[in-house]
Amino acid sequence: MNAYIFPGQGAQFVGMGLDLYEKYPVAQELFEDANEILGFPITDTMFEGTPEDLKQTKVTQPAIFLHSVILSKVMGDAFQPDMVAGHSLGEFSALVANGALNFEDGLKLVSQRAMAMQKACELQPSTMAAVLNLADDVVERICDETPGIVVAANYNCPGQLVISGEVPAIEAACEKMKEAGARRALVLPVGGAFHSPLMEPAREELANAIENTHFEAAKCPIYQNVSTTAVLNSDDIKNNLISQLTAPVKWTQSVQNMIKDGATLFTEVGPGRVLQGLVRKINAEAETTSATLT
Repeated sequence: MNAYIFPGQGAQFVGMGLDLYEKYPVAQELFEDANEILGFPITDTMFEGTPEDLKQTKVTQPAIFLHSVILSKVMGDAFQPDMVAGHSLGEFSALVANGALNFEDGLKLVSQRAMAMQKACELQPSTMAAVLNLADDVVERICDETPGIVVAANYNCPGQLVISGEVPAIEAACEKMKEAGARRALVLPVGGAFHSPLMEPAREELANAIENTHFEAAKCPIYQNVSTTAVLNSDDIKNNLISQLTAPVKWTQSVQNMIKDGATLFTEVGPGRVLQGLVRKINAEAETTSATLT
């Protein structure tokens, strides 16, 4: 069974999508529609901007979404997923690709999500840190024991967990992680504490937008970050999507469940190959590839 997976923030690069724009009329049309929907020429930044320009949250998130979704559209009949999943932001790409959301609504929600997250980041100094080679339960225990807000945020693969929270709490937890045997506990260059309680203002803002957006039943199951199991019902999809901003990304568990349910090939749709690497670390026997065009 074919599982299609969609990357999140961090996979961006200058020039992303330009090949699609130049070669495929449907891609050019969708990119031009995106410029109009967003109210600014995002293609300028994607195709020929600076890395700094592309790092702006209001640009990064729609850019990655556009690359993934337009690539899936250009694939046409070759795009045949039996199941889908997306890492954080990638969940919106996955929902458009499997028919639960239309292109315009998906892009609008991603843009609103980016703006809401940026505002939440500005309310309180916060950050995230990657913890390597430490068992999940040890990381969780240290987070629980550390004063302040610090939580497990991204279960990327066994031995790679990202924590999220207030700056002093993250710094204190990192020291404890190293003492407990972590190979590394490294603060990441991100603007805020994504997938933590500090994103509650963003969650409330996005919840309102999601509630007022029409969702269809998915054409194939999506394994969402919050639930990790197959979901088809539009109400369940909405609820999971609303919870996502303050809940951890359970990527390890989602991939394990997809494999248990019959996934044999994982195809990454979008910029980069980060998710393929994570899938292979979760299950060394899993076959992975990048979406390709004929």
